[in-house]
Amino acid sequence: MAHVSIDNGNLIVEIEGLDKLWALKSRLTIPLAHVRGATADPGIAKEPKGLRSPGTHVPGIVTAGTFHVDGERVFWDVRDPAKAVVIQLADERYARLVIQVLDPRATVALVEDALPD
Repeated sequence: MAHVSIDNGNLIVEIEGLDKLWALKSRLTIPLAHVRGATADPGIAKEPKGLRSPGTHVPGIVTAGTFHVDGERVFWDVRDPAKAVVIQLADERYARLVIQVLDPRATVALVEDALPD
């Protein structure tokens, strides 16, 4: 699971618990100017993941780490798709962050409210 916060004009994604091991990351910092939006998307888990590079994918259990699909790099940290949030990025290493959070609606609101108009 991930914890999302906003600090000094940055989106901070902290990977928690054993997910740090599966995702091979513990923290992502993205300038808010590069965040295009966020949506709760429980159906995202059914989409093709692409090639792991590096990461962990055990179908129905965990998808975590960096994946390449359709020429894009996507970061995943999801065990429970019902709690998945997709954060769209521009001009970043990743095109999207697909993360599991405790409260998807609250996380989407936090990100959307922090975006510049």
